[in-house]
Amino acid sequence: MLVSLVAGFVCALLLSAAPFVPATENGVTGAVLFGFGLGWATLAMLSVWFTDRPQRWAAVPAFFMGVGGLLLFVLGSSVRGVIDWVWPPALLALAVWMIFCIHRQLPSRAGRWLLYPVVGFLALASVGGGYAIVGAAADASAYPMPGRLIDVGGHRLHLNCTGSGSPTVVLQPGAGEMSSNLGWIASAVATATRVCVYDRAGRGWSDSADTPQDGTQIATDLHTLLHNGHIPGPYVLAGHSFGGLYVQSFAALYPEEVAGMVLVDSTDTALAVKSAPALPGKVDSYDVMGRAAALASITARLGLTRLYAPLEGGNLPPRSRDEVRANIATASSLRSTIDEYLQSDTSMRQAAALRDFADKPLIVLTAGIGSGATHLAEQNHLATLSTNSLHRITDGADHEGMVATQKGAAATTQAILDVLGAASSHTLLR
Repeated sequence: MLVSLVAGFVCALLLSAAPFVPATENGVTGAVLFGFGLGWATLAMLSVWFTDRPQRWAAVPAFFMGVGGLLLFVLGSSVRGVIDWVWPPALLALAVWMIFCIHRQLPSRAGRWLLYPVVGFLALASVGGGYAIVGAAADASAYPMPGRLIDVGGHRLHLNCTGSGSPTVVLQPGAGEMSSNLGWIASAVATATRVCVYDRAGRGWSDSADTPQDGTQIATDLHTLLHNGHIPGPYVLAGHSFGGLYVQSFAALYPEEVAGMVLVDSTDTALAVKSAPALPGKVDSYDVMGRAAALASITARLGLTRLYAPLEGGNLPPRSRDEVRANIATASSLRSTIDEYLQSDTSMRQAAALRDFADKPLIVLTAGIGSGATHLAEQNHLATLSTNSLHRITDGADHEGMVATQKGAAATTQAILDVLGAASSHTLLR
C-alpha cells in the first residue's frame, strides 16, 4: 500500500521534470496526474499479484487520472475549459466511491487509515476546484474587459486607453500586478491627456505567453502593443516598482519614442549590475524554475489563491479593488508573477542599459516609509540619468501606497502631470 503511494508520488515528480514534458501548466499538470495514475495502477496490480484480497477498484482512479493527464498533456488548452468544469464533481464522486470500496474491500485497518487521508485530500481538492472554477466564471461575468485585446505575436495583450491629448501616458504596474492596480492614477491622468494601461502576459485580461518575460521581452511586447493598437508616440512612461525596470528598458530600446519618464519607487538595479552576469547556456535553469512555477500555479486551480485574494487591493477604488482580487485568484496570474521574480536579475541588468536620458524630463519618486539608505542612494542615482530631473520623496506613503492609496497616488499623478507639462512645452522641471 505504502509502496504504491510512494511510487505514484515519485512518478509524478519524475514525469513533471522530464525533458519531453513542456514547462507549461498544462504539460506539468498532465504529467503529475499521469504519475499519480501510475501509483493507483501499481496498487491494483500489486494487490492482484501478491495478496488474496485484490484491490481492483484502484484501476478506476488510475484510469481517471491517467486519461485526464494525457488529455492535458496532448491537447492542452483546447480541452482545459471542459476539464475545468468536469473534474471537480467527477473527482468528488470518485472520492466518495473510493471510500466505500476501501471500507468494504480492504481488510487491513492500517491500510484503510493510510488511504483515507489520501482520498480525503482528493475530496477537498474537488471542492476547492469547484470553488475556483465557479468563482472564475462569476468574476468573468462581473468584471468584463475594458478596452481591447491586441495580438503582439503569439499571444494577445489587454490595452485600455482613456482620455485625449498628447503625449500619451503609458502606465506600467508593479510586480505581480495588473492595470487595475493603477485605478487611482489612470482616472486622474485621463482628465489631462490620453492615458493607456495594459496587462502584461498572464495578468488581468491578457493571454499567457510561452516565452520568458524579462524586461527586454516585456518592453518589446509593449512597443508592439502600442503600434498594433495605433497609439502613436512619443510617450510619457510611468512605472511602479518592477514597472520602473520595464520603462527604463523601453527607453533604452526606443529612445526616440519616449518624451519623458516617471519612476515610482522603482526597483533598484545596482545589486544585479554588481553581481556576476548570467552565463550563456543557463537556459535550463529557467526551465527548471519554470516547472516549479507551473507546479505552484496548480494551487490556484484548487481554490487556494481565492482564500487570500480578498486581503489585497483594499485601498483602491471599489471597482479596481475587485478586479485586482479576481486577477490574484487565477492560476495564470500566480504563474506569471513567479516567472517575473525568476527573471528579476535579468530585468534589472537590462534596465541598467539606460545610462543617458539626455535632457528629457524625468521624475524619480521614492516612498517616504520603508526606504533605507541604500535604496535612497540608488534612487538618487536614477535621477542622474537626465539633466532635467527631480527626485521627490513622498512622505506618508510606503512602496505599495505610492499607487494604492489616494494620497500616494495623488503624488504620483502630480509627478506624471509635471513631466507631461515639461515634455509638451520643452521646459525644465520645477
